[in-house]
Amino acid sequence: MNKVKIGMLLSLALMLGLTSCGEKEVNTKLVLNEVLIENSSNFQDDYGVHSAWIEIFNKSYTSADLAGYLLKMSNQPGDTATYFIPKGDVLTVVRPRQHSLFWADGQPNRGTFHTNFVMNGATATWVGLYDSGKKLVDQVVIPASALKADQSYARVSDAATEWEIKGASTNNYVTPSTNNKTLEGNAKMEKFQNHDSVGIGMAITAMSVVFTGLILLYICFRAIGKASVSVSRKRAMKTKDVTSMEEAKEKKLGEAPGEVFAAIALALHEHNDMHDVEDTVLTITRVKRSYSPWSSKIYTLRETPKK
Repeated sequence: MNKVKIGMLLSLALMLGLTSCGEKEVNTKLVLNEVLIENSSNFQDDYGVHSAWIEIFNKSYTSADLAGYLLKMSNQPGDTATYFIPKGDVLTVVRPRQHSLFWADGQPNRGTFHTNFVMNGATATWVGLYDSGKKLVDQVVIPASALKADQSYARVSDAATEWEIKGASTNNYVTPSTNNKTLEGNAKMEKFQNHDSVGIGMAITAMSVVFTGLILLYICFRAIGKASVSVSRKRAMKTKDVTSMEEAKEKKLGEAPGEVFAAIALALHEHNDMHDVEDTVLTITRVKRSYSPWSSKIYTLRETPKK
């Protein structure tokens, strides 16, 4: 009895541990990625209005659902506005390594992605993201008067730990619903283009890889074929009680006589002769059937009854 109780307690502890680990993994998928407070000529919402927005990023390689999450904002200590992200909207599912944008316009009746609060950049603004279990997932504090119009407070790159102000220069621009760090070029591609501008090296390399792969496949299949023949020969030797390869060659073990091939060829020939050669002429044979009132079209229910 004591062993049963101990086993149940251990199983319960293991389940609790797995559950807690799973919750921690879910909570770390979504992070606050970028916040813009004063929007004068930046990105427009689905109503064509320039409003403040909050960007959330899914840093995992699996989808995450924001339904049931809480977005909280506070400009003053003790005064916190809470927006409950409603359930039932398929658009709340954030795909792997993608973004979701929420408009802080104080108009929740405009849709799922419109919050019930607005932000004020004159004071320090705290934004927090809570999961459905009301546990803090991520938070950020935008310093007071740090952002000018059309400037955002964002991570240096998606899900990075460092934050910076974007929009102050042409090289560091605001990126709603896209990657925070946009590369203008690829250094490796540019270096390769300098060394091989025509592409001859790339063509030779690609052809070498293809032909090398084909040669390796030929060697592998040849080795597998030889191995299978050797195994089948050993099995045949075992069934015939043959102990040496010389004896197997003398008895022509594994070799079919000519009569077998002749019989197979004759059977194939006879099988082909069973079918005539069809041509492109379509023949239609008229079939005569005896008259019956049950199959006649003149006796139908649609005929007008006689008076």
